[in-house]
Amino acid sequence: MNVLVIGTGYVGTTTGLVLCERGHKVMGLDIDKKKVEALSNGRLHFYEKGLPELLKEHLGKKNISFTTDVKAAIEQNDIIFICVGTPKNEDGSADLSAVYSVARMIGTFMNQYKVVINKSTVPVGTAAKVKEIIESVNADIPFDVVSNPEFLREGSALYDALHPDRVVIGGSSQKAFEMMRSLYSTETAPFIETTPQAAELIKYASNSFLALKISFINQLARLCDTLEVDIDEVSKGMGLDHRIGPHFLKAGIGYGGSCFPKDVSALISIAKEQGIRLSILEEVEAINKSQPFYLINKLENALGVLEKKRIAVLGLAFKPGTDDTRESPSLVLIDELIKKGCSLKVHDPIVTVTDQRVEQCTDVIGTVSDTDAVVLVTDWGEYTQFDWGKVFEVVKQPYVLDGRNVLNKQELENLGFHYQGIAKP
Repeated sequence: MNVLVIGTGYVGTTTGLVLCERGHKVMGLDIDKKKVEALSNGRLHFYEKGLPELLKEHLGKKNISFTTDVKAAIEQNDIIFICVGTPKNEDGSADLSAVYSVARMIGTFMNQYKVVINKSTVPVGTAAKVKEIIESVNADIPFDVVSNPEFLREGSALYDALHPDRVVIGGSSQKAFEMMRSLYSTETAPFIETTPQAAELIKYASNSFLALKISFINQLARLCDTLEVDIDEVSKGMGLDHRIGPHFLKAGIGYGGSCFPKDVSALISIAKEQGIRLSILEEVEAINKSQPFYLINKLENALGVLEKKRIAVLGLAFKPGTDDTRESPSLVLIDELIKKGCSLKVHDPIVTVTDQRVEQCTDVIGTVSDTDAVVLVTDWGEYTQFDWGKVFEVVKQPYVLDGRNVLNKQELENLGFHYQGIAKP
């Protein structure tokens, strides 16, 4: 099938390449000429393992192409994915201006029946609004709007797209459902065919529940800290219950990225519009925002006044395997430490910062050299597998704050470090 993907960001590019893997011809449309030029030459504008190789492969096979020609792209493809951003407004709601702009473009250049697929994460009722916008521009040509949310984890997006837990299709037309089944004919995951409204809510509910698990275990870790109980042992004991499961029960510095913070806020906003308060998610959000400050309190308890202390921060991305720093707990931590008068050296295997207030180093040893504390924020394998004996030799004070509970406490203490994790007595 010939497929158009509008928006060549993280979701759009991954979606397009995976559709190529499933035997379809894909065209990527973007108004950003630099992105289109880079992708056409086999260069990704973001970091995601496995995608660069796949991009070059399908460019070589001519299975995928990229363009800025809106009219030709819409006319030539009968299946159109909307994969544009829906960032958070100041009030927490989703900014749908890009989605609505694309809907108007589709209506303007639609020349025959199309299935318009919302892949972007959008509030309940957006499919209906997209349909309304397209019809207001072009009421003569039939089309259908389908909600088909993505469930990709940054850092493992390619694997997730190739091996989904489920395929959710929200529609109202049998013809559209048939075309979606044909599009995903090689997929073996369970299909959920439902209304667009339910599909839209499934996405928000899924991410919000995962965020809830993270904030729950982080708040429980604070109790464990006072009781001198190992939170990892509690998590393991909980996770072995199949009704709970082990995933997202790892205490740490909190969640970040482009999805969880935005989607939790959006779901709270959606509920408020209906006169309902999702107080449990309000607390999830509050706990997560306060978690970096909980780690700073640990630093102050260990080091005393932080002014003029030299701190090494390992990790800037919100999680390993990505260069995404949106809503990254590391940036919150860095900003607060600077306010307290600290001198900061930072490192990340992928991310480069432009913040002139910090010194970015090119290697771990250079980052930790002559520092009063080492704070691990992002659990990159480069840090967990590092020879910490070499770190001990160059630090000013042998204090390590493990913000992800991924280092071996006993090994570091044997080396002479004062190790502190989150609820790791």
